[in-house]
Amino acid sequence: MPKDLALSHLLDVYGSLLSEKQRLLCELYYDEDLSLAEIAENEGITRQGVRDALKKAEQQLRHFEDNLGLLKKTEALRVGAEAVKNGGDINKLYDLIDSF
Repeated sequence: MPKDLALSHLLDVYGSLLSEKQRLLCELYYDEDLSLAEIAENEGITRQGVRDALKKAEQQLRHFEDNLGLLKKTEALRVGAEAVKNGGDINKLYDLIDSF
């Protein structure tokens, strides 16, 4: 199962919306870089059980971002603030904030 490291960012933003078990498994897989087999052994479940739980959590994280867009908005604000810091027009940042 190839790792989509963008999910680590989604986990940072929406992890608290997952079940405690889903969040733990995601943190072990994405943040601690453990394999499915290592997680299964540590948690006393099957490798397939870990994979299924991760897939469901990934779907939920993507659903949260699709509906709420917090990661996208945060990135837009970061870029806007950086532009202002580098001499850009602060009114563009205000317009961006108003668009949310």
